[in-house]
Amino acid sequence: MRKALIVWGGWAGHDPDLCAAMIRGWLVDEGFEVRIETSTEAFGDPAIHDLDLVVPIYTMSKIDRAHGQNLCAAVEKGVGLAGHHGGMCDAFRDCVEYQFLCGGQWVAHPGNIIDYRVDITRPDDPITAGIESFDHRSEQYYLHVDPGVEVLATTTFTGEHAPWTKGVVMPQVWKKRYGAGRVFYSALGHRAYELDVPAIRTIMTRGMLWAAR
Repeated sequence: MRKALIVWGGWAGHDPDLCAAMIRGWLVDEGFEVRIETSTEAFGDPAIHDLDLVVPIYTMSKIDRAHGQNLCAAVEKGVGLAGHHGGMCDAFRDCVEYQFLCGGQWVAHPGNIIDYRVDITRPDDPITAGIESFDHRSEQYYLHVDPGVEVLATTTFTGEHAPWTKGVVMPQVWKKRYGAGRVFYSALGHRAYELDVPAIRTIMTRGMLWAAR
């Protein structure tokens, strides 16, 4: 049986507890044994090197540098990493090693909650196969993104809320390699209920399965 670790905490506005419970249920349904922790110290546990998947849900927090380095080392040796929204790509702003691991860092969501479109750019990929581009109402994430990621979905900024962003095509879902490990990220899912949008749930579930060792 594959083993996964979910670590949740940080800013409560992203419903980390509810997201953790939902994602745990999805992974259990896929045959995983899932452990949940609520402290970033879990990332420093040497035992994470024996896991198949780690899911961080920890917006706007700090991590001990040694704990962050341990997580990076575990993924480099083959442990999968998968997450969504700020719970992964706005977790530890002062840990550049972690940002290098994730492949991107949140910097803005102009207009806050708005209507925007998610464009599937890789309908041939197993993670996004059969999913059509769709409209969504949430935070449209503007991120600083590693050009080495493999982009699966994007969004285009209209410039209505930040004129200088007009026409910017921004990655929203991607996957990448980090040593022997696989990393998956989806910017979708500001609140827990959004994870139950069929397309978002499917992308997230497939992404976690792809990332898992």
